[in-house]
Amino acid sequence: MMKYSHLLLHFGELSTKGINKKAFITRFMQSLRRLGKKEFPECTITSDYAHAYIKLEENSDFSHILSFVQELPGIQRITPVVATTLSLDDMKKDSLTMVKDLSFHSFKVRVRRPNHRYPIEGLEVARQIGGYLLANLKGIHVDVHHPDLYLDVEIRENVTYLSSLSYEGAGGYPLGSGGKALMLLSGGIDSPVASYLLLKRGLKLEYIHFAAPPYTSSAVIDKLADLLTSLSSYQEKILLHVVPFTNLQLSIYEHVDEPYCITIMRRMMLRIASSFARTHHLSALATGESVGQVASQTVESMEAINAVTTLPILRPLVAVDKVEIMKMAKKIGTYEISIRPYEDCCTIFKPKKPKTKPKEKECLYYESKWDYEKEIEEIVQKMKTYELSEDGCLLLKEKKEKN
Repeated sequence: MMKYSHLLLHFGELSTKGINKKAFITRFMQSLRRLGKKEFPECTITSDYAHAYIKLEENSDFSHILSFVQELPGIQRITPVVATTLSLDDMKKDSLTMVKDLSFHSFKVRVRRPNHRYPIEGLEVARQIGGYLLANLKGIHVDVHHPDLYLDVEIRENVTYLSSLSYEGAGGYPLGSGGKALMLLSGGIDSPVASYLLLKRGLKLEYIHFAAPPYTSSAVIDKLADLLTSLSSYQEKILLHVVPFTNLQLSIYEHVDEPYCITIMRRMMLRIASSFARTHHLSALATGESVGQVASQTVESMEAINAVTTLPILRPLVAVDKVEIMKMAKKIGTYEISIRPYEDCCTIFKPKKPKTKPKEKECLYYESKWDYEKEIEEIVQKMKTYELSEDGCLLLKEKKEKN
């Protein structure tokens, strides 16, 4: 494999943010340096107005670094480059070294000259490098319209960067630039994928899970730990809040007719999550819901369920079908974890014929049958918060006593 000197990370969308551009890039660089210190500590990381640069060393694992930064929100494109001098002879020789083992028949040399004081015009640099390649490689020709290979030459003040390959990045925005949200994490396929999409847009997430022991297994915590570990590449500190939901769920099934049970259950979940989010300065709720995927995810159901909170509810999968969601889950490494056979409280207590078009007035009628607010208060007091450790374990955090 070609020995590259640097990886150039192109900021993409960040470059369009106008007066906020500097703040976005600063936040991204803080995240990149923190993660880089852990993933590739031997490398030096720098930046300018349009790119971040990772300087590769002899002992750098190119494949690992490339795959890692490809999943980092805020990067549009990754270009491996060779740094050479301002000497045209060095440019020609290093260009030949770069492309000689690649498979191509046609090529085009593209030259950029940010160094406007460089004495040779860009077209002349391209002509000379192209001629050198033609003289030293057989079976190739120049095609300025549809070449198999582009050789890019960028002449800076003190260095020239050569590149011939480019890789797609994750796009989006750096972590934390989009605010904070509370994700309802079930342990299924959808919510981890929804989390990934929101993290990619710059949101910082905390997670809340509704457990129903003994009907749901305690092993679900290990499953959640593995799911969150898969997402930890995008966020350093991950908190999971576990709600002991059993008693409230049993009360629902005692006081509510079966078709409405799922709707009332989801309303209770949003009440608890909304209250927690406001107390902990989280500006939105988020779910893995997709329209029409199950009975509780019809537009009418969402309307009835949303009525209990004024917080925005983010649903990044709202128009994504199950096949696409599964494909994304496999891409980010959560699919095999999600299909482990540990059920959540929604599947354990799933009614045979759930109401697909519930009415809010009916919900209010059922909820008036018992003092659910008292049960919610008791539940909130018993909630447990876990923090994901570096080795992928969920460690219980002690509650701070209020003065």
